[in-house]
Amino acid sequence: MEEQILNSVIQAVKSLYGADVDKSALSLGKTKKEFTGDLTLVVFPLLKVSRQKPEDTAEAIGAYLKQNCPQVADYNVIKGFLNLSLAQACWVDTLNAIDADSNFGFKPVTESSPLYMVEYSSPNTNKPLHLGHLRNNLLGFSLSKILEANGYKVVKTNIVNDRGIHICKSMIAWLKHGNGATPESTGIKGDHLVGDYYVAFDKDYKAQIKELMEKGLSEDEAKAQAPIIKEAQEMLRKWEAGDAEVRALWQKMNNWVYAGFDETYKRMGVGFDKIYYESDTYLVGKKKVEEGLEKGIFYRRPDGSVWADLTKDGLDEKLLLRSDGTSVYMTQDIGTATLRFSDYNIDKMIYVVGNEQNYHFQVLSLLLDKLGFSFGKDLVHFSYGMVELPEGKMKSREGTVVDSDDLMDEMVTTATQISKELGKLDGLTEKEIADTCEIIGMGALKYFLLKVDPRKNMVFNPKESIDFNGNTGPFIQYTYARIKSVLRKAEESGVVISDLQADLQLSDKEAGLVQTLAAFPAVVAQAGVEYSPSQIANYIYDLVKQYNQFYHDFQILKEENEALRSFRLVLSRNVAKVISRGMSLLGIQVPEKM
Repeated sequence: MEEQILNSVIQAVKSLYGADVDKSALSLGKTKKEFTGDLTLVVFPLLKVSRQKPEDTAEAIGAYLKQNCPQVADYNVIKGFLNLSLAQACWVDTLNAIDADSNFGFKPVTESSPLYMVEYSSPNTNKPLHLGHLRNNLLGFSLSKILEANGYKVVKTNIVNDRGIHICKSMIAWLKHGNGATPESTGIKGDHLVGDYYVAFDKDYKAQIKELMEKGLSEDEAKAQAPIIKEAQEMLRKWEAGDAEVRALWQKMNNWVYAGFDETYKRMGVGFDKIYYESDTYLVGKKKVEEGLEKGIFYRRPDGSVWADLTKDGLDEKLLLRSDGTSVYMTQDIGTATLRFSDYNIDKMIYVVGNEQNYHFQVLSLLLDKLGFSFGKDLVHFSYGMVELPEGKMKSREGTVVDSDDLMDEMVTTATQISKELGKLDGLTEKEIADTCEIIGMGALKYFLLKVDPRKNMVFNPKESIDFNGNTGPFIQYTYARIKSVLRKAEESGVVISDLQADLQLSDKEAGLVQTLAAFPAVVAQAGVEYSPSQIANYIYDLVKQYNQFYHDFQILKEENEALRSFRLVLSRNVAKVISRGMSLLGIQVPEKM
C-alpha cells in the first residue's frame, strides 16, 4: 500500500512540476495522533523542484493524489506535512495480503544471502552462567533470529574461555578441598560444583593475603606472594607446557562444566552452530603475533613481552604476549578471528559483548587490520549495558552472583503461584499447567531483559517482570492465549469466516490495528539495521495494547453483522500471528491456553 502511494507521489511530482524524484528522497510515515490522517508525507525535500511554499506544494500533491490515487480518500495540510486519509478498501486489502502471507514480516534466506557470524555467551569454565550471561545469551540469540528474518545467513558461535589463571584457581581449590568430589557423588550440577571451588580459592587467597599483611607486607606484596596464587601460576605454566597430569584434571573439570552449560542453554532456548575453545585458538593467536613481530608491526620489550604501539591511532600500547610467553585475551581473539574467517566466508562478524569491553574491540579491530585481515575494520561490537539487581552489582569471586539456573527456577515458581492466584490456569491439566508456567516464567524473564535498549544499563526486578498488566511478557502471552480462545470458540460454534468485503465501514481502532500490523516488516528491518531486539519487543507491546482496547470496545463472536464479524476474526487471527512471529524473534514461546 505504501509503495503504491509513493509511486503515485512520484507521478504527481512528474505531472505537476515536470521533474523526476527518487523514491529514497521521500519520507512517508504514520500520522501523529494529534492530527487527522493515516500517513504523512514530508514535502520539504520536494521544494527544490516545486519552487513553491511548503503548504502550496503539499496542497497540490494532496489534490493530485485524491484525484488519481485510489488508496487516498482525503487529505489535509499542516505546514510542510501532507496528512493522507486512506480509503476503507485499503485496510481490507492490506489485511487480506497479511493473512495470505504465511511468512509475513520475514525475508527469505537464499544462496546469495550475506553470511553474518554472531558471537555470544563466551563463558569461563570456572563458574556457572549468571544473570549477566543471561542478558548476553538472550541478546545474541535474538539478534541472530532478527538477522535471519532479514534474509541473512547466520552462524551462531561461542568462544569458551577454557584456559587461563582463573581456570587454574578452581582446579587448585578442588585439589585442596575436593576430596575427589564429582557431580555424580555430590548431586551438584557440574558448573556449580566447579564454581564452588572458584569461590573457595578466593576465600583461601584473601585469608593468606591478610596473614601476610599482618606480618608487615603491603597489600600488593601480599597479593603477589600468597602461596596459593603462586600455585595457580605454576599450574598455568605446567598447562601451557602440556603437563599430562594437569591437562587430565583440566579436561575432567571442564567436561563437568560443559555438561552443566548444555542443560542451562537448553532451558534458555539458545544454541550455537559452532563452538570455539580458547585452548585451541590461543596458539593460532600467538603465531599471528609472532608473524606481526617479524614484520615490524609489533615490538618486543627488554623483559621479552610483546606489544603493539597504537599511539599514532589515538590509543595506547597494548600487551599481546607476557614476558613468560603466555598469551592474553587479545591474543586469543586474534587467533579466534583467524580460525573463523578460515572456516567460513563471513561477510560480517558481530561480537555480543558488554560495554566494559568497548576499548578491547577498538584495539582488536585495529590489530586485525594491521595484520592484513580485510575484515578487521568492519567487525561490529554489539555493545550492551550491564544488568544489575535492585540490591546492586554481583561479584563472582565472592559468590554473590545470581545464578542463571536458580533465577530460571524462581521465575517459573513465581509464574505458577501468580497464575494460579489469578485463575489463569483453571481448566488445565497438570501437564498443561507445568508446560504453561515454564513458558510464562521464561517469557517473563526473556522479555524483561530484551525490552530495554541493549545499550543501556538495566536493573532486573523479578517481581516486576511477572505481571499480567503492563509492558511484560505475561501480558503479551495472555493476550495471545485470549485471541486463540476466541478463534477456538468460533470454530467450535461453526462460525464461517467469509471473504472480506472491500466496502466495509471500519472504526478508527480497526483501521489502526491493520496499520500497526502492516508496520511489522518495517520494524523487523529496522531492528536488523540497528541490532535492536528491544524494537521488536516494544512494537509487540504496542500492538497488544491496541488489540486489547479493540477487544474491550467491540464485539467479535457476538457481532451480528456477518461481514464485520469475519473481518474482526481475520484481524484477530493476524494479530495472533504477528505476536507469535515477533515473540519468536525474542526466543519467547506463546501458550495456546492460559
